[in-house]
Amino acid sequence: MRGDLTDAEWQIIEGLLPSERGRGARPAKSNRLFLNGMLYVLRTGCPWRDMHERYGKWNSVYVRFRRWAG
Repeated sequence: MRGDLTDAEWQIIEGLLPSERGRGARPAKSNRLFLNGMLYVLRTGCPWRDMHERYGKWNSVYVRFRRWAG
């Protein structure tokens, strides 16, 4: 999607983020997918609940955003 991180940008950022981890039986989601979702919200100014569904559940992306920003 337009505005998502390129492969070159992702290679620079990937090592700076915490490792992906799942909770219990749930598998970990891609840090890249979640970061693209965060950038989408920040770029468009839309509410988290209106984030495009291709990035996953808005609440999961928001929770990770809060964890990383804290």
